[in-house]
Amino acid sequence: MIPFSPPRIDDDIINEVVATLKSGWITTGPRTKQFEQELTNFNGNKSTLAVSSATAGMELILRWFGIVPGDEVIIPAYTYCATANVIIHCGATPIMADINPNTFNIDISKIEKLITPRTKVIIPVDIAGLPCDYEDIFSVINSHKHLFKPTTEVQKKLGRILLLADAAHSLGAVYKGKRTGSVCDISVFSFHAVKNLTTAEGGAIALNLPNSFDNNDVYKYLNIYSLHGQSKDALAKSKAGNWQYDVITPGYKANMTDISAAIGLIELKRYQNDTLPKRKEIFNSYFSILKKYEWAVLPIVKNEEIESSYHVFLLRIKNASELERNQIIQEIFKYEVSVNVHFQPLPMLTAYKNMGYKTEDYPIAMQNYKCEISLPVYYDLTNDQVETVLNAVIESVAKVLKK
Repeated sequence: MIPFSPPRIDDDIINEVVATLKSGWITTGPRTKQFEQELTNFNGNKSTLAVSSATAGMELILRWFGIVPGDEVIIPAYTYCATANVIIHCGATPIMADINPNTFNIDISKIEKLITPRTKVIIPVDIAGLPCDYEDIFSVINSHKHLFKPTTEVQKKLGRILLLADAAHSLGAVYKGKRTGSVCDISVFSFHAVKNLTTAEGGAIALNLPNSFDNNDVYKYLNIYSLHGQSKDALAKSKAGNWQYDVITPGYKANMTDISAAIGLIELKRYQNDTLPKRKEIFNSYFSILKKYEWAVLPIVKNEEIESSYHVFLLRIKNASELERNQIIQEIFKYEVSVNVHFQPLPMLTAYKNMGYKTEDYPIAMQNYKCEISLPVYYDLTNDQVETVLNAVIESVAKVLKK
């Protein structure tokens, strides 16, 4: 079976993890701090906090910004449930927007109609690694400053809606000459096992707040907030006579470990010159064959302003129904090829359906979902395996759609 997206675990990573285990530091320590600094250097943002997951990172930011019941947060209807779940955890209301049919990203024209005095945050999602048009989103935010009603000191300091990017897929993607992480107020990355860069589980908060904020001070607060609100972490307490600490706020447990960071350091070292070119090569192989077929709607990955991180290959089968798409997937699996679907729109999910969200309110999200199939993309995927994937897809579409 050709798997969908296994992590790249080789001797370089194994040796670094073993060295970490032998070092005496397995929880948050020197490797985590090094990883944070190297991520900051890579992305070009102002400061970075490594955390246990992207989900934890997003919730920490919402709580830092003071999101509470009664507040609204705008998100796309087409995303993984984590984007919405963290809003619910804070007691706030997810306000869903439909998507652009070509990019799968949030439809910016819909955002403007959804902003109210209760809107505190917009969370666009870089679906499959393709950056949203952040300049246009900032333009919408700035044109609605008069509606913004701050209720905390942090909100007053910003003076507008917070732009928090769900950049779970888009490490290394580029928007107008800048890498994601250095474009929005704050971006949150995922390093889950299936991501381009993995730490097994993990994520990072890339701070890039305007100059009215001291991003290093925000980092220090979030560092405390992510470890129970404790004023000193284990590394700080290890210094002679430095055992005593305080708890300055009831915080969370969301810190990254040095074991995870060890994986991340190796992954990041080879990311730009090895990982991304390999993923791009696989995308190009898919493009070169599938572009010949009238039924294949191929993903946008690059134009004059943006370039994807080549995370997920979002193939759409033109005019296929949901039933036909599902039948095609079943046929593909018969060739021992794993594929996936990214994503089920949130209103399809029982939890959100029960809250009153309706699929008919998001027709583009539903249409894209019904005919989408995600193809395998990972570092160790060979040319022969790519050919196997393509043959499986082409023959399965022909069998189901008689094309």
